[in-house]
Parts: sequence; C-alpha cells; structure tokens
Amino acid sequence: MIPGATYRVQVRPDFDMDAAAGLAGYLADLGVTHLYSAPILDAAEGSEHGYDVVDPTRVDPGIGGLPALDRLVAALRGKGLGLVVDIVPNHLGVADAHENRAWWSVLRDGPASPYANWFDIDWSRGRLLIPVLGDDDGPADLSIVDGELRYYDHRYPIAAGTGGGTPAEVHDRQHYELVSWRRANEELNYRRFFSIAGLAGVRVEREEVFAAIHAEPLRWIAEGIADGLRIDHPDGLRDPVGYLHRLRAGTPGAWIVVEKVLEAGEELPDWPVAGTTGYDALREVCGLFVDPAGRRAYPSRVSWAETARTGKVEAATRLLAAELTRLTHLMPVDVDVREALVELAADFPVYRSYLPDGERYLTEALARARKRRPDLPFDLLEPRLRDPHDELAVRFQQFTGAVMAKGVEDTAFYRYTRFIALNEVGGAPDRFGVPPEEFHAAATRRAQRWPDGMTALSTHDTKRSEDVRARLAVLSEIPDEWHAAFARWTAAAPVPDREFAALLWQTVAGAWPISRQRLVDYATKAAREASVRTSWDAPDPTFEDAVIRSIDAIYADRALGADIAAFVARIEGYGWSNALGQKLVQLLMPGVPDIYQGTELWDDSLVDPDNRRPVDFAVRRALLARLDAGWLPPIDASGAVKLLVTTRALRVRRDHDLTGYAPVPVEGPAAGHVVAFQRGDVIALATRLPVGLHRRGGWQDTILRSPCQEFDEVLTRRSFSGPAVLIGEILNRYPVALLVAT
Repeated sequence: MIPGATYRVQVRPDFDMDAAAGLAGYLADLGVTHLYSAPILDAAEGSEHGYDVVDPTRVDPGIGGLPALDRLVAALRGKGLGLVVDIVPNHLGVADAHENRAWWSVLRDGPASPYANWFDIDWSRGRLLIPVLGDDDGPADLSIVDGELRYYDHRYPIAAGTGGGTPAEVHDRQHYELVSWRRANEELNYRRFFSIAGLAGVRVEREEVFAAIHAEPLRWIAEGIADGLRIDHPDGLRDPVGYLHRLRAGTPGAWIVVEKVLEAGEELPDWPVAGTTGYDALREVCGLFVDPAGRRAYPSRVSWAETARTGKVEAATRLLAAELTRLTHLMPVDVDVREALVELAADFPVYRSYLPDGERYLTEALARARKRRPDLPFDLLEPRLRDPHDELAVRFQQFTGAVMAKGVEDTAFYRYTRFIALNEVGGAPDRFGVPPEEFHAAATRRAQRWPDGMTALSTHDTKRSEDVRARLAVLSEIPDEWHAAFARWTAAAPVPDREFAALLWQTVAGAWPISRQRLVDYATKAAREASVRTSWDAPDPTFEDAVIRSIDAIYADRALGADIAAFVARIEGYGWSNALGQKLVQLLMPGVPDIYQGTELWDDSLVDPDNRRPVDFAVRRALLARLDAGWLPPIDASGAVKLLVTTRALRVRRDHDLTGYAPVPVEGPAAGHVVAFQRGDVIALATRLPVGLHRRGGWQDTILRSPCQEFDEVLTRRSFSGPAVLIGEILNRYPVALLVAT
C-alpha cells in the first residue's frame, strides 16, 4: 500500500510504542495515512534514535517489545492508518560489546565465530582493534571480573583456555586488542558507519546475514504489520543495487524508500524502490523562497567548491584514514596510490556511483584529479576502479559516500557560512535559490519518474528545521539590513572567527527566541564540526569560551537583546509566509509528503539532538479541534495557521486524486511572487519573496488564469468563479491558497 502521507515519530524509551499508539486518533484527524517510525529493532540501552541496533532479531524491549508493536498496529488499524518503519541494514551497534551477542561472539572466538562473516573485518591486519582506552590508560586499568575482561564499565569476553595470568596477559591472548580511542580513525580494521567506531559495518550482501538481519522486517511486511520500509544509508552497502533487489523480492507490494542524498541534477538510478526520502525535494521547495538576486548581495569570501573539497580531503585523510589504508592494501605493496585515491574521492561530484551506473562521475573525477595532480598514478587505478567486480572499485564506492557525508555535510556546511539557509542535507550552497521554472521542471520529472517517492522539509538529520530556513530565506531579500544588523551584533559580542560569527548570528536570527542552553549546545557542536578553531578530538576551551561569552552577552546585554528581538520582529511575518508556502507546496507536489514530528506548528529546531525534543501533542490536538469547529486563526506565534494549512492539505490529498502536474499561469506585475500548480482538480498557490511583494505595493492586478470556472478555497471556505481571478482577492487573508474545482 502506497501511503498518502506519513508522519515521522522518533519512537524511543521516553516516547515508546504505546505513546506512539496514543497518537493514532490525532494523526487520522490530521489527515496522514501512515505513522512513520524511527527504527524499532533492539537498540543499545537507552538509545535516543534507534540506529545503533544490537539485536536485529527482535523488537526493542526498551520501547515495549513485540507486544507494544502489536498494540501500536492495532491502534493504527483502528483509525484506518498504516505503519512505515525505518530499518538499518548497514551496521550494528557495538559500543557496549555485551549487548550485541554476535559481536561478543566475534570478540571471543575471532575468525572461528559463527558470526565472523557478519562483520566487515580485515583479519589480515591482526587482532581486532577496539578503540576505547583513554589517553592515559593502559593494561594497568584492566581487570578480570566474573570471567570477563573489564575496563571500567566496558565488558569483554575471554576466549576459552586464555584466562590465566594478569589482566594484561589475558588481554594479550585475545582476538581483540583494546587501544586508545585516538587510534580509531587511523588504524581501525573493521568498517564503520562513517567515523563512528561504535557502529560496525555488516556484510548484508551475504545471504545468511541478510536473512538474519531482515527476518523481522520481512515478517512485518508479510503479515501486514507494516506497509513500507525506509532504508537507512544504502550508500554504505557493498552492493546497494543487489541488496534492494533482494529486499524487493522478499517484500512484494511494500512501499520502499531509500535514504539517498542526490546532488543537484543527479538522478536516482532505476532501482526497485518508490524513490528517496526526499532531500532532493527539500532543496527544490525551500529554494523557491530564496531570492536568487541575493547572490550578488552575499558575496562569498571563499569558494564553495574549494571549501567542500578541503573538507573532503580532511575527511579522507583524517576521519577515514583507516578506510583509506584498507583501499591502499588492495594494490601491490610497491605502488603508492594513497594520494591519488584521496584526490579522486575529493573530486567525486556525487556521493557514490553504483557501477556501471554512475561511471560518468568517475570519469569526471579522474579528469579533475589528473588536471590538478598529473604526477599521481591514476592510470594504474583507472581500469580497476571502472571494473564493478574489482574489490578496489567496490570499496572505493563505499569510501566516496562517507567522504562526501563527513567532508561536506558535517564539515564544509559549518565552514561556508555565507547564507546558511542553503546549507542543508541535499542542498547546494553555491546555488542561490530555485526559480519557479526550475521547480516546475523538477516537479514534472518527479511526477513522471518517482510519483511515489517521499518528500520532506524537516527530518531527524536536517541541519535546521523548515521554519528556521523559511525565516532565514527572508535575509536574501534584505541583505543591507542583515549586513547592518550583523555588524552591530558582532561589535557588541565579538566572536574570534568571522565565518563562525556569520553562522552563529544567522542561527540567532533564524531561531530566536531560543534558550541560552540550546544555543550554547548548538554553537559548541557546530564549532567542533567545522574543525577550524576547535574540534571533537581536540577541543579548544579558549575559543569555545569566547563563543559562549558572546552568547551570554545576548541574554545579559539588554540593548543587544532588544536589537535582536526588533530585527526578528521585522522579518518574522515574512518568515511565516515562507513557511506556509513551503508546507503547502510540499504537501501537494508530486510524491508522498512526510511531516516530521511537531512541525505542523512552527518549529525552531536546530541540528540533532535539538530536533528530538519532546513534542506537545496536547496543544496540537486542542488547536486541531478548534480548527475543525470553524476557527480561522490569525498568522501569529501560536502556529495554528500552519496546522490549518497542514491538515487541510492532507485531507485534500486523502480525498482527491492528485494526478499529473502542471504549472498554472499567473499574469501581471507581481507574477514572479507566486508559485501556482495544478494536480487533478486541485490548485495550490503560494506567495514567494514576500518582502519584494510588499515593496512593489502588493498584488495589484496580478491574475490567476484558472483552468476551471468554479472552485472553492479550502482554507478560508470561500468560492471563486471565472477564468481569470485577481490573486489579491484569493490571497487577501493568508499568503497561500488551496483551490478545489467544483
């Protein structure tokens, strides 16, 4: 069953499946067709996200286990809803070895373990390295307790016949070696999820591993417990295409979407899935509300291309050095290709190829790398990297995706701070806005090729919420005002790094009002991710304290706080207009829209874990009841108007056949300030660039050339008729409209 719309819920110990079941009535009233859950297989104790699965054979008892899943499904079915579940085929959680019986067995028995083939381990490099020791710790900090090797709270098995002697002597006889945490990035000999040593890559390409890890999800589909699956991080897999074909064979009729980040202009390969999880749609929709003219007013002090490339080089040579070493070991010992592999990965224009699909990207990377470094041995690498069956080519494809994710998403996005509304997963910071013509072309392609793929505006992985981006988009229209405000704020509370100052003050403008602690937590994470003046591995307390002092000034300096509040008051209404436009467009464009938990009201969340804060569903239920009683809310801080737009658009999706896609003509002096399209008998209108619209005196005699003679406007419960209607009449209450032909 293909969902009409999904609602993402971060199921976890403090909001378990019974709590999710309690949402069934609200979600049905809201208008979605499916609850879309975070992973529910047994994760590490206390996991707040579920992506560190330790036992893939059972539902997590920490969120209620199988009985709670049955209750959740019953509650959903009772309201006519279905279930979509996030699954994690790439890795398992191994941070606490005793929680993962497969990992425990491998540590105890090494290559002889029945689970040895589950994990992607390079046994040729000696004992399995476990990077857990502190800087000053060593063998003297080990102990033997209850037949286990202990390092503080960490527990490790002891192989049969190796238990005699001191803890250090016992440790030296094991199939694993406990080493400093600092050695992980350089020396680790098992594949990880990106650079996280606590998430070990699994060999899901092996039939027995696939069967074991997917027994529960396949059962959910076969028994009708779930209607669909969201596949986490397919780029990490050895053979994503083969994996998806095997999954499809085991889940006939299921709705499957993949967490695949597409670069601008990149097309999803012809896989047996409904589409992606929607980062490509996010870029297109949010870009509609960014003024392309702002590019000239926000000149870049540094090149985005070089910033991204530098981040990728650093990721390849520092964070992912162990994976790079594994690649070099696939070449003859007398051939030094390390630098060449780094250059190629840094020049790779997309996350990865799926040979033979995407071979053109390898060609592009080779051409760039040869031009930059003609002295390197690319001729030795090229034939092997083009061969999809060559182990070097297979692992290089896994490597480039990790390099892109860590070097761009998690590094360059925090360094290139010209205009951070564009710095989003799947975003393109060098592309300033998406003109309506480009959006219409993309939506038409989506309707033709991937009509059932997911669309999204906020996710658990986005760098900032849709409403923060919507407010920041206003800055593209008022560059002079922003530059002046930025100058005042940096003078009042200096930050000792101009690029980071731009990130911090844009964040303040986008998320204000925000608590001091939330802002401190975000700024600390952002600064460490940027890895310029401080980092996770080597925090610089001097720099971080300076940033915190700047933040403290916001709350202590009344004049500065008042200035920020006044500036936000100036742009807030325009940000709300953008937010309503984004939401309406996403909900009615081709694809299956997802609503991230809580975002049916204004949401000022920043990057995780900020975006996993509890959601007040009681407030949302109460507001929805008022709307259904006939209340037309004002556009104010309550966010009720966003809930109105969300629920009415979802119900229209549910009750109407939204076929095809076609732009609707708009004519007149303000035609560039509206995006309008038709799907079946439904027309969506959204205001864009509202500051410019206000400056030009409003809509004046701009008209909508309606393809239908009679229609109702669903949000305001008014009727219109005729082939040409004044936009100003349709949008005289709200900046968006939802028209249904009668």
